[in-house]
Amino acid sequence: MVEGIQTLTTQLDLSTFFVQLPTLVDGATVPLESCASAIKEVPNRNRASCLVEGILFDMAITCIIRYEIDPFQRDLFKKYAQNWGRIIPRCGGHLIGYFLPHEGTNNVAWGLIAFDSLAEYEAYRTRLKSDPEGRDNFAMAQTNRLILKEERNFVENVDGTMDIPSLLGKSE
Repeated sequence: MVEGIQTLTTQLDLSTFFVQLPTLVDGATVPLESCASAIKEVPNRNRASCLVEGILFDMAITCIIRYEIDPFQRDLFKKYAQNWGRIIPRCGGHLIGYFLPHEGTNNVAWGLIAFDSLAEYEAYRTRLKSDPEGRDNFAMAQTNRLILKEERNFVENVDGTMDIPSLLGKSE
């Protein structure tokens, strides 16, 4: 990122696509025509958004994986999750993130991955099974019995509820 530049999400057309345009800190904006080559149409609305190379794409579904883990192997599960940070995007998933227990229950972790469609998810699963590092990560978890139970649910975004920042100031 160029020093002194922030990003501003600019809505271009509610029914087709969104794009992130660079904005100078002093408020000057980069002309839209200079970003035209970066704009890609995204069909359908009612999707979770993901940012890829400066382009805000809408994702149709999110796979929420609930893991029951061995709490005594939390650090090894963290390594397992970090490995997916390299593997999942390479195989076609938009990794929203992995989440470890912090307060409260000590044996439940979460993974969230977004896809354009269930067909894209199925293609991703096929690529994942043939990925050498993916297979090694699955084997490591199985050998070490990190995951006691795994559940997958597929959800869709509710318009107007994604990525809304707090209205309170940081000092409040």
